[in-house]
Amino acid sequence: MRWLMGMAVLLALAVPVGATEQELELSINGRTALATLRTPASMGPDTPLVVMTHGTLAHKDMEVIPGVAKALEQRGIASLAHTLSLGLDRRKGMYDCAVRHDYVASEAVAEIAAWVNRAKGMSRLVFTFGHSRGGNQVARYLAASEAPPVVGAVLLAPVTAKAEADLRASYARTYGKPLEPLLEQATKAVAAGRGGEWMDVPGFIYCRNAVVTARAFTSFYAADPSQDTAALMSRMKLPVLVLAATKDTVVPDVIASFAPLADSSGGRVQLDKIDDADHFFRDLFAEDVADRIAEFIKQTR
Repeated sequence: MRWLMGMAVLLALAVPVGATEQELELSINGRTALATLRTPASMGPDTPLVVMTHGTLAHKDMEVIPGVAKALEQRGIASLAHTLSLGLDRRKGMYDCAVRHDYVASEAVAEIAAWVNRAKGMSRLVFTFGHSRGGNQVARYLAASEAPPVVGAVLLAPVTAKAEADLRASYARTYGKPLEPLLEQATKAVAAGRGGEWMDVPGFIYCRNAVVTARAFTSFYAADPSQDTAALMSRMKLPVLVLAATKDTVVPDVIASFAPLADSSGGRVQLDKIDDADHFFRDLFAEDVADRIAEFIKQTR
């Protein structure tokens, strides 16, 4: 009984009184996308709200997203974490590698835009947040607008141009067959208007023996200037916070990639590091991330 009472106390302390967690749905291009809205007890139109985009093939409930979101809530900051559809209706959990892949990186732009518009109906202080490849997709979304659609942006261990180049370079080593013939086949199919043509490939992103459309394969493996997140952010005027993990082995060059931009931006782009964190900022590192974001929001408001 004492153990049960202790657990009840811990659960009561875990969520601030008056804070809420709500599941949302939004129809985007004929598919239903899902999100979780977390709001602090004092939620109002002047409460900062962070729209959160996850990394590659992941989802809104992957550890790093709710970890940071709940830490932000404790600091009086709301969040709206959404799951990219990746061509599926009501997608939940990690993308199943057994499912055929038919989506392109640029489709995330419309979904982020839709959720930002939803967020603007709740708060006048909307920020975007992207983790890993989600950081690049947030950058693509921001680059697509002439005027900043949000107050500021946070990129957590964002994918870099070098990380994308390394993904291509390691294809043969990872999957046992060279990338070039497959990419040439996919590129020719797209150029001929057959982007929806299915291909059996030895690997696609993290999935072995995948079935993928030509347009999806070229979207992730063809060299593209939009894969350079730092270059995209250099063309913008809004405040940006870039957070790097010192033990990140997935995207180890975040600091090297963004340092020149941070140095030349006059303070518009802030680059900070989380010591001893890895790419996923587990446990107490989520608190460190939330502290940096809260300070950034305070400076930006």
